[in-house]
Amino acid sequence: MKALLVYPEFPDTFWSFRHALKFINRKASSPPLGLLTIAAMLPDDWEKKLVDMNVEALRDDHLGWADVVFVSAMSVQKESVKGVIARCRTAGVRIVAGGPLFTTEHEAYGEVDHLVLNEAEITLPRFLEDFRNGVAGHFYATDQWADLRTTPVPLWWLVNMKKYASINIQYSRGCPFNCEFCDITLLCGRVPRTKDRDQIVGELDSVYARGFRGQVFFVDDNFIGNKKKLREEILPAIAVWMERRKHPFSFNTQASIELSDHEDLMRLMVQAGFDVVFVGIETPNEQSLAECSKFNNRDRDLLASVRKIQQAGLEVQGGFIVGFDNDPVTIFDTQIRFIQRSGVVTAMVGVLIALPRTQLYERLKKEKRLLKETTGNNTDFATNFIPKMDYDLLIDGYKRVLRTLYSPAQYYERVRTFLKGFIPKQKKVFHIRANYLGAFAKSILILGIVGKERFQYWRLLIWTLSRRPRLLPQAVTLAIYGYHFRKVFEKRFG
Repeated sequence: MKALLVYPEFPDTFWSFRHALKFINRKASSPPLGLLTIAAMLPDDWEKKLVDMNVEALRDDHLGWADVVFVSAMSVQKESVKGVIARCRTAGVRIVAGGPLFTTEHEAYGEVDHLVLNEAEITLPRFLEDFRNGVAGHFYATDQWADLRTTPVPLWWLVNMKKYASINIQYSRGCPFNCEFCDITLLCGRVPRTKDRDQIVGELDSVYARGFRGQVFFVDDNFIGNKKKLREEILPAIAVWMERRKHPFSFNTQASIELSDHEDLMRLMVQAGFDVVFVGIETPNEQSLAECSKFNNRDRDLLASVRKIQQAGLEVQGGFIVGFDNDPVTIFDTQIRFIQRSGVVTAMVGVLIALPRTQLYERLKKEKRLLKETTGNNTDFATNFIPKMDYDLLIDGYKRVLRTLYSPAQYYERVRTFLKGFIPKQKKVFHIRANYLGAFAKSILILGIVGKERFQYWRLLIWTLSRRPRLLPQAVTLAIYGYHFRKVFEKRFG
């Protein structure tokens, strides 16, 4: 049996980093971890190929080779998914689909031969057994949660790691919180489930053995869901591994704001090699936090919490939302002020959207406020429901937030604010490689000579060299990120 695993293309979005990747000669931000894990679950005697459409084109000879095509995707990839399905149908090759998009919107994909939904550790073996016996059905789903201790190491040999800026691994699934707009608990549950220490060390070994050196992203939606296990087992084991391997990786992940309440946990993360964490801050407006059940962000000084994480040695990337029912018309200025003061350089501000099957979606459906299908990209200049605020006022205010935050003057000011307050504590061995030196050279040409941000670029470099020379690589990296963000939004502004 010949299995082709296909990962559809991402549009040019905030997190695609498409414009930044050109500086380091990479094709995509990270490989498709889900499909690589699925590949490891397929029978050993099957032939396997993977096509990541973010790295290479899906060709007719790929489809001609395959007996069956496995497709996984997120909502933001749905346009590319439609094309993949159409080409598979034309080629007469059987399609097996799963992942977040198909799990939450499976009714829209009746033309797919086999929908293998929810967590593959449970549903994929059932499908494979039926497939082997010639009685494979159309729909496989479960209301159970998988034991991650059974999850295999991804088949990294299926991808060329040199094409990617970072590599993904997963430690846990599930989040103890239940925010109204979020689909994480729908997809992964509220009780955090984890891999064990030996699994994580084994996965680090597997990435290291393939020759990768650089950034590794723990894709967990809330890395600190099980704090006790992190403290006692996982982080100490990663720290020992990193020391033994002479610090070949730096780690980033996602966590809730309550990370700031645990100094020992932040210290252990930094010791283990973490230097970036994404936090869902959402909004400084208390009424809006209450509305969306973001209780862990309420009744705290969010600005102080962010600074505490930064001072522990972790750069904070932040998610923000406008469009809540309780948002006042002043929310746009409030968000701008908070983000600028916080020094959260990578600030993803989106308009609230109702993802299928979430609590928000069901509430708005009852209130007859749903408008249309969502693209899955919350940085589009649209939402898929009728907001309480005047629609045009909401979208115009949102555009003003983006224009302000990602204008060169405001963006570079935020970079300096971050660098002033950031206290790097991680023990890191820098692997100087030609592609990163090349990125610096390209930044001088693109940002420092021909770019409209050239004044701010040189001002940042001079300031960093004189005040925080150790942080020069970080300053250049953030300058390149800013170039990407502006390109994404300027394209949409027209």
